[in-house]
Amino acid sequence: MTSAAPTTRLSVLDRSRTRQGEEPAQALRDTVALAREAERLGYHRFWVSEHHGVPGAAGSAPTVLAAAVAAATTRIRVGTGGVMLPNHQPLVVAEQFGVLAALFPGRIDMGLGRSVGFTDGVRRALGREKDAADEFGAQLAELLGYFDGSQQAHRGVHARPAEGLHVPAFVLATGEGADLAAEAGLPLVIAAPRGKDRMLAAIDRYRARFRPSAQAAEPYVVVSGTVAVAETAERAHELLVPEAWSGAYSRTHGEFPPLAPAAAIRSREMTVRERAAYEQSLKGHIAGTPEQAVAELAELVERSGADEFLVTTSTYDRTALFDSYRLLAEAVGQA
Repeated sequence: MTSAAPTTRLSVLDRSRTRQGEEPAQALRDTVALAREAERLGYHRFWVSEHHGVPGAAGSAPTVLAAAVAAATTRIRVGTGGVMLPNHQPLVVAEQFGVLAALFPGRIDMGLGRSVGFTDGVRRALGREKDAADEFGAQLAELLGYFDGSQQAHRGVHARPAEGLHVPAFVLATGEGADLAAEAGLPLVIAAPRGKDRMLAAIDRYRARFRPSAQAAEPYVVVSGTVAVAETAERAHELLVPEAWSGAYSRTHGEFPPLAPAAAIRSREMTVRERAAYEQSLKGHIAGTPEQAVAELAELVERSGADEFLVTTSTYDRTALFDSYRLLAEAVGQA
């Protein structure tokens, strides 16, 4: 991977995960602190996410948080991974990114997803239904049209100060969203929640169907995933435990909770269903010593042909999390 480092960029997506016993404000401060460290370590981008009504995540307003991150850094690209477009009106999204791009020219990315609220209650509060995601393609075209002045959904309406500004747009996808990215001629950001083979098939389909656009002349693939790095493989796998349990709990109880210490989770009595979900959540990640992690990452990059890898690691231990990003950066020679 060291030899691949100049052509395969590494970036960071932080989801502002809350921790047991702490206020959500601390998670937001942690995100800004991690962004400063990511910039120091040579990461290419730093993105933040959008979650509504979720106890385990404080990042409910990604463009607001992106502004704080951009103000606290000087060089690293800053963006969203992503703004969930079906939750919003395209005009408002264009205005928000226009403001960001005007304040921090040449540093802002617009990562866009097609998910809707986590629960029925959140969707009702947002004024959306489950099928809102079906309109993503039309919303995306309208949004991009506000930047180049071509939108026709609302004649005579202009997004200020967005119109005339260039803000790179990315489509976040897990499967069928790859087709939307290809049709729009936009870079693709993709993860493998349903397995690497499905992800690789979606990437192949994206490249085959890609239509060049004003945003991108050729396909650009960003693969996203967890990379946990520590001095020992055992310690690296320990970093996966808090997020794995949080994910397992959300699937078995319908609520995504704050991160808990790994030791408390390991000593917990789990139901059969919880144990199965927890063990499944521990799979599919890159974890190990710096040498092991880089080897796994290089293999995935080679198989996918990824132009960039977006690291999304979360864990309870802040020091260990920062160390993981540092060890990865040092191992690929970018720090």
